[in-house]
Amino acid sequence: MFRPILRTPLPLRGALLPRSPILLLHNTYVTTSIVPPTVPIPAFLVDEPPHPQIITTDIPGLQSRKAITKLEQVFDTRSLNMICDYENSVGNYLSDVDGNVGSLEVGVGYAQIASIPLGYNNPALMYTATSPEMASTLINRPALGNFPPHTWSTILTTGILSVAPHGLNQVFTGMSGSDANETAYKAAFMFYRRISRGEDVDFSSQDLTSCMNNQSPGSPELSILSFKKAFHGRLFATLSTTRSKPIHKVDIPAFDWPQASFPALKYPLDSHVEENRKEEDRCLAEIESILTTWKNPIAACVVEPIQSEGGDNHATPYFFQALRQITKKHGVLLIVDEVQTGVGATGKFWAHDHWDLQTPPDMVTFAKKAQTAGYYFGNPLLRPNRPYRQFNTWMGDPARALLFRTIIEEIKKNDLVTKAAQTGGYLYSLLESLARKYPEEIQNLRGKGQGTFIAWDSPRRDEFLRTMKFAGVNIGGSGEHAVRLRPMLIFGERHVRAIDQVLSGEIKAR
Repeated sequence: MFRPILRTPLPLRGALLPRSPILLLHNTYVTTSIVPPTVPIPAFLVDEPPHPQIITTDIPGLQSRKAITKLEQVFDTRSLNMICDYENSVGNYLSDVDGNVGSLEVGVGYAQIASIPLGYNNPALMYTATSPEMASTLINRPALGNFPPHTWSTILTTGILSVAPHGLNQVFTGMSGSDANETAYKAAFMFYRRISRGEDVDFSSQDLTSCMNNQSPGSPELSILSFKKAFHGRLFATLSTTRSKPIHKVDIPAFDWPQASFPALKYPLDSHVEENRKEEDRCLAEIESILTTWKNPIAACVVEPIQSEGGDNHATPYFFQALRQITKKHGVLLIVDEVQTGVGATGKFWAHDHWDLQTPPDMVTFAKKAQTAGYYFGNPLLRPNRPYRQFNTWMGDPARALLFRTIIEEIKKNDLVTKAAQTGGYLYSLLESLARKYPEEIQNLRGKGQGTFIAWDSPRRDEFLRTMKFAGVNIGGSGEHAVRLRPMLIFGERHVRAIDQVLSGEIKAR
């Protein structure tokens, strides 16, 4: 029987935080009859339902439709998926206000758009969220550029920077994935001009006056290279590098920046090695041509380890290793957008760790499962040469940095990155078996060896997603035909079996 998670009230100022009964179980493991006794279930997942429990004939149900009607009066609900009951959601299961307890979250449109790593109402995060340190941070809302708390360096070094990608030992904190990429672009432009002007040369009077009129040399004609079908955000500069859906870009002025082809590989990868190498070489040659012939200097190249919004498109380590060499050869910074791929889901903490690069990227952006946002970098010259050049009121959120620190602790303590790799391997093997039986239904299965970052193409994708939703399994789509999985890091073998049962039944019913 599903039991709502217990609540811990926010402590009074100066009070010690009491632990609720469920929090006392936090560091222990128990077993239930849901799985074999040899498979431990973390205590914070004991309250999960054993399987999806859908009780209404329609989704959204009556109570949800009433809530949507009320919300529509003050808020645009056209993108709405469901009206949630977060108090009665737990672990991998999201509940709605109609009493549908436990829609199993595996799709990118779910888990709060792939941004929940430890499940709903995780007790460790609950403990952090209700701590005096969090209360002080929330109500005093530090403007970090001017008035950081005395604990800020400790919060960064014990949290965000403790998982910094290899070779990148500094961080700029932001507010969202789009913000992280946008400020990374700014850093690239400032770096380019600093090097071309001369590292120790100050701005000229012409620089300072012309920029106020949006003219060169103060406002130079510089570019960022991105890839076809890429998604990097919805702010003004990031939109100019986003190429996945026209609805994101239409009516918005854009920079005239170049785009290169991202490899269109054939799957499974190990069965098309020669063909895929030719395709990647073609794209690499195109990239080098653009870098050497584009009408304006290119300051940086931005790339996703897996093109998520564009259809879950993959490339091999060979492609990314060569891309790194080409960018270094031409003095172009490499920005790796790990907003969606970062924090463990691919079976590595950072997806670009799969590439075995000889030299690290220049910047790596993050958000989503980190519960905060920003970009890592290693070169001190990527810090602006003057204050207030990379600046806004808040420059990130220490409250979110506290949550990310707890997320990191939980990931390490429970070895969740390794478990994501293992669970992903098990899930992929089941899907591979289904694909052999039903090749028309599961096409171009991809993501082998990439943890739970798995996708395939479906000729009836939208119908399939609706059917799965009504069966209590939330799966998302991307691109034109892709079905993509984005479960939380606490997603395990028993959840794989629950999905397999629903998925197999749905496909066999066709």
